[in-house]
Amino acid sequence: MLLAVLLLAALVTVPLVGLALAAYLRRRSRSYLLVVLAVGTLLARTGVAVASVTGFFGGDVHHLLEHALDAAMASLVVAAVYYVRASEREAEYRTEEVDR
Repeated sequence: MLLAVLLLAALVTVPLVGLALAAYLRRRSRSYLLVVLAVGTLLARTGVAVASVTGFFGGDVHHLLEHALDAAMASLVVAAVYYVRASEREAEYRTEEVDR
């Protein structure tokens, strides 16, 4: 049953990563790249779970890696939001400078 859930997770996550990557390739901005990397951590978590189930590494390593990936995902999302906000502020500043 666990392998079926992991397969389903991969089947959902792979297209999601693909959509995020397509959006990045269209926009070519750092914030989109950060989102691709954040969504990619979901796929990496599935890989970690599969590696653990197949005995590639033990539960302690699995646990550590999944928490590290959670932290990475949260950090990447926060970085993407921060970058977008900083870019918006810079654009507003430039607009104000032009208007003067």
